[in-house]
Amino acid sequence: MEMMRFLGACLLVFQAAAVLADDGDKQGAGLLDAGRLEKFVDELPDMPVLRGYGVGEGGMLVAGELTVGMYDTTWKFHRDLPATRVFAFGTSKETATVPGPTIFATRGVSTHITWTNHLPPRHFLPWDSSLATARPRTGVPTVVHLHGGVQQSTSDGHSMAWFTSGFSSTGPHFSSPSYSYPNEQPPGNLWYHDHAMGLTRVNILAGLLGAYRVSDPAAEARLGIPTGGGEFDRNLVLFDRDFTRDGALFMNATGNNPTVHPQWQPEYFGSVVVVNGKAWPFLRVRRRRYRFRILNASNARFFKLSLSGGLRFVHVGSDSVYLAKPVVTDDFLLAPSEIADVVVDFAQTAKTSGAVVLRSDAPAPYPGDPGEKADTVAVMKFLVSRKPEEHDPSVVPAAVLMPQYPKPDVREAVRTRRIAMYEYTKNGTDEPTHLYLNGRAYTDPVTETPREGTSELWEVINLTDDNHPLHVHLAVFAALEQRSLRSVDEFRECMQGSASGGAGGRNDAEACGLRRHLAGGRRHAVPRQERGWKNVFKVRPSTVTTLLVRFRPLEEEEEDDGKGRSGRFPFDVTAGPGYVYHCHILDHEDNEMMRPMRIVR
Repeated sequence: MEMMRFLGACLLVFQAAAVLADDGDKQGAGLLDAGRLEKFVDELPDMPVLRGYGVGEGGMLVAGELTVGMYDTTWKFHRDLPATRVFAFGTSKETATVPGPTIFATRGVSTHITWTNHLPPRHFLPWDSSLATARPRTGVPTVVHLHGGVQQSTSDGHSMAWFTSGFSSTGPHFSSPSYSYPNEQPPGNLWYHDHAMGLTRVNILAGLLGAYRVSDPAAEARLGIPTGGGEFDRNLVLFDRDFTRDGALFMNATGNNPTVHPQWQPEYFGSVVVVNGKAWPFLRVRRRRYRFRILNASNARFFKLSLSGGLRFVHVGSDSVYLAKPVVTDDFLLAPSEIADVVVDFAQTAKTSGAVVLRSDAPAPYPGDPGEKADTVAVMKFLVSRKPEEHDPSVVPAAVLMPQYPKPDVREAVRTRRIAMYEYTKNGTDEPTHLYLNGRAYTDPVTETPREGTSELWEVINLTDDNHPLHVHLAVFAALEQRSLRSVDEFRECMQGSASGGAGGRNDAEACGLRRHLAGGRRHAVPRQERGWKNVFKVRPSTVTTLLVRFRPLEEEEEDDGKGRSGRFPFDVTAGPGYVYHCHILDHEDNEMMRPMRIVR
């Protein structure tokens, strides 16, 4: 299978010239100068809503049945850009959007979705076949993962369960395009996206992503914060993109190590910030509280978000779970795939001010060089009504939000695992060729086999210079501490052994003196808004991050029912192809910074 090319003669010429990733070379190749796009001219859209439940007799909620397709279509990202070719989710080609429709599910009511692939025989973005990737006879492979969802692995979007249009090709773990989501989990924020092996970064860049909510109307109404959707409860889906002058999506077609990987680059960064499918949009708001469920859906960009005018964020949730109590911040860091659930009170805006800008000042790549100061970039603008402050029935509770969640307790851990993160480079260069977890390829045999109903301590050892957002499917976890390694080069050399340019290596933290290298190392505080249960956590470079990973439902502790089902999920976790854990920088995930995981009983 040859590497995919851009479609259209002008794009073929453009691709041939696109060799380097720096702005000067991109400009010479026909990249759009993002500075020429006027900011804040497109209004923030609300994406279409799909109800993930039905209504039966007497108004009782019943399981929902949806069919959601993936379509080859166009989307307007900016007033002054031509319509852009994208792959998009929708119930039809005419209604498909980027991001896709927001799916509203209800806790305890199943949602059944049939995902359909209507994509063309070839991709319109570069496709690097030198990676461990899906290899169809024809068509664009896709498979959908519900990120943060608690579902059987047959419905988890396994990377090898991909399929193409008309099922002309299917992956080795494909069984059905129809997935069942029990929604037997606490209310919170999730998202769905493509998860095809070696193509996740490309398919998401093309537009295959969308938001998903699990709600518990009775429990959430008692909180007093805006909820249920509508004007005051909005999803904000953030990502970055580059465009050519004719409006096409740009993805570099030449790799940093082209003799190893012709197209793969370690990270993708775009110069245009997109929110809900619009570049630098605006939103008119009233002088009252609004709730924003902010998802970073970028391939690799971190956002460090703040608000102009001295406004602050009140965090009520992180990823898919409510916090134990609200946390107030002036700014916060959001990694790829993380979700921050915040309340902003625009009544605090100065009476003379008519605008508040959401902005970011995170380096790219993150964390950047020591002492590097990143530019502050706009994300979107809020146009605040000049009318007097209105009556606002919403409140932010000062005390506990959701008291039923168990507190992280290290005594629950039945064992400790060590997960080491490696980046390998081509001999004689600093250019990465691939990234592994524990020195193993994705296709190597399973080594992580947690037991259902238990918790484990994972010591995640980051031996790279990047911050890696670690995501574990099915489970939630709590970050207990982060400590810097001392003499990290010495420790890395021992851990990699003779495998500095490839796989394998020693990978024996005990033999390499982990405790000695941690002694006296700096302790990094876990941000207060990230001290609850999460499914993504930012693993700092040259640190060991200790996570308490929970392989049981997150709910009130219950006594065994006499049938041995205490701590069990409402489905067979041993069935199907199994789960995975991985770095959620998509370019890393696609180059095998992902490992299989099988739950046992």
